[in-house]
Amino acid sequence: MGIVVCISGFAATGKSTLGKKLAEVLGLRYLSGGDGLKMLAVERGYRPGGKEWWETEEGLRFLEERVRNPEFDREVDRKLLEEAEKGDVIIDSWVLPWLYQGGYNVWLKARLDVRARRMSKRSGVSVEEALEIIRKRDGESASLYRRLYGIELGRDFEPFHLVLDTSDLDEDAVFRIVLQAVREYFRLGSTPRRP
Repeated sequence: MGIVVCISGFAATGKSTLGKKLAEVLGLRYLSGGDGLKMLAVERGYRPGGKEWWETEEGLRFLEERVRNPEFDREVDRKLLEEAEKGDVIIDSWVLPWLYQGGYNVWLKARLDVRARRMSKRSGVSVEEALEIIRKRDGESASLYRRLYGIELGRDFEPFHLVLDTSDLDEDAVFRIVLQAVREYFRLGSTPRRP
């Protein structure tokens, strides 16, 4: 089976930054539910680009389309489950820890003001605009996954091995904490694995 690490959390908590770095250091594949959704967006005529696309007018329009047609998310989640079954992967997904039982699950959280500053910096929007976007994305995503799977995002932490508040930590500190936890869980040495 190998190693499967699922990283979840709301927008701008550091999921993709952490996931990519863990994958690189551990010699594993990295997959993102957001990237899967972007592929579906392209099929529907959208033009996603960069991680900040979700905060654009077009990205928010796609979110509204997803809310109306949750089959997009089900399809992406099915593909992520297939990849998790193959093993040796880090997956950034809002809901996979509830759907897949064999991985080490991490929930990243951060205060709303911290998330807004991070989103503002990465997307070039004001902090006020970022707050509005975060509230919309959090609310609509939580509603979508509640309808799809009965999941209470940000309230149900049952499937998680580690819940980490990244508010007052830089990305290196978050990485070191999670890397140590993953190494302990999978009983890995300190040398990187090679795919």
